Amino acid sequence: MTSPATVTMPVSSTSIRRSCRRPVPTIDEGLRAALAARAELSDLPILVLSQYVEETYAAELLAQGARGIGYLLKDRVGRVEQFLEALDRVAAGGTALDPEVVSQLLTRKSSAGPLQSLTAREREVLEHMAQGKANATIAAELTVSERAVSKHIGSILAKLGLEPDDGTVHRRVLAVLACLEGRGGY
Repeated sequence: MTSPATVTMPVSSTSIRRSCRRPVPTIDEGLRAALAARAELSDLPILVLSQYVEETYAAELLAQGARGIGYLLKDRVGRVEQFLEALDRVAAGGTALDPEVVSQLLTRKSSAGPLQSLTAREREVLEHMAQGKANATIAAELTVSERAVSKHIGSILAKLGLEPDDGTVHRRVLAVLACLEGRGGY
């Protein structure tokens, strides 16, 4: 028996909760509902909790903008606190991407231009960036200094052609999007 699909759409301070009390006919219905909801409400935070990585839908979801986006794998969310932290991050406009999702999307786009020029360590830092981690967290997990992480991020941004601007654009998010979406002429 399949479980009912539920879509929660926060609008301002209220939430609209829509439950479909019928069997889910396809395995991708929840992902399609998330894409449709995000297309209708572009600032709507979306956190996908899935059994598998569906690269096409993940890339399409990220193509709509990385602000307030998450894609986690059910079997890799080990603790309730971990899930709630990701949920809070996405609700606040951040990102929460499972490392396996990032890895599959980067592998999918690995033949795309500038990705080939990234070193293994830079790709590793980029994967952590895509998970929404701060420089200090990345440094601790990779057992390097924060300064080394900053240098890697600078190198990644330069290799992707994301030069400093007037501060109106978040280059870190653009770097993740450029790699995951294959945009920016890559």
